[in-house]
Amino acid sequence: MKKPFLPSTKFSKTFYIILLSILGSLILLIIIGTVFGLARSRTQPLLRLGGAVRAEQHGTQDDIRVFAGLGRLRIPLVNSSTLLLTIAFPYNANDTAFMEELAVKVGDFRVIAAGYFSSLPEENIIQINEEAAKQEILKRFNANLRLGSIETLYFSDMMVIDANF
Repeated sequence: MKKPFLPSTKFSKTFYIILLSILGSLILLIIIGTVFGLARSRTQPLLRLGGAVRAEQHGTQDDIRVFAGLGRLRIPLVNSSTLLLTIAFPYNANDTAFMEELAVKVGDFRVIAAGYFSSLPEENIIQINEEAAKQEILKRFNANLRLGSIETLYFSDMMVIDANF
C-alpha cells in the first residue's frame, strides 16, 4: 500500500521530509513567539536595534544625541565662491520641548548660518577662522532659541568651492 503524501523516488522523499521538518520548525517558532509575546511585559521594547543606549545603564537620565537636521548648506560667498558646510550639535533627547523647537527652527538656523558666511569679507574667505565662526553662529542660534540652548557646534564637510576654478 502506497502512503498518500510521500513521493515515489528516494530523492523526492528526502526532499519532502526536509521541507516538512522546516515547515514544522517554522510553525513551532511562531507558536513560541506568540506565547512569549503574550506573556511578556508591555513596558519595554523586546528588541532595540541601534538608537540610543538606555540611560539606566549609565546611571544618568541624559540621552545625548547629535542634531544634524540642517543638512548640507550651500552658501554663496562674496567672491562668487560657494561654501559647503554641515553643522551639527549635541542635545538632550529627553527634553522633548527643546527637540520640537529645534525641528521648527531648522529654516531659521540655515538662514543664520548662510547670512553669517555670506557676509564675510573677501579676505576672510580664504582663511575662515573656524572657531570664531562657531562662536558667532552659536551665539546667533542661542539668541533665536527660547526653550534651551546649544552648548557646542561642530562643522563637518567644510569646503570652499572657488568660482574661478
